[in-house]
Amino acid sequence: MNELVTPFESASEQRRSARKTARVLAVEALGPLVVLGGIVWSLVQPYRIVFFYPDGKSAFDWLVQPPLLVVLVGVLFAVVVAPGLADDLDDEGEAAEHAAR
Repeated sequence: MNELVTPFESASEQRRSARKTARVLAVEALGPLVVLGGIVWSLVQPYRIVFFYPDGKSAFDWLVQPPLLVVLVGVLFAVVVAPGLADDLDDEGEAAEHAAR
């Protein structure tokens, strides 16, 4: 069979939905929202950032700064965890769509 002329069913199976579900969008938005929360926290309470007020701080204070750790966790979630979760949710939605047919 010609590759340009395919049955209607196989053409629809090859096409992925361009619209994301609300659950996928929510998972993908968690990382940036956590990063934004860490940035807002560091602006609201700048005394927590040792770089701004270095007097009398220990090594632990230099290594562990809560607002910056929140930003780091948000970035790691967005880069490492969210893509896999979004793919799983997308696959689950496709499987449910195929089961409904």
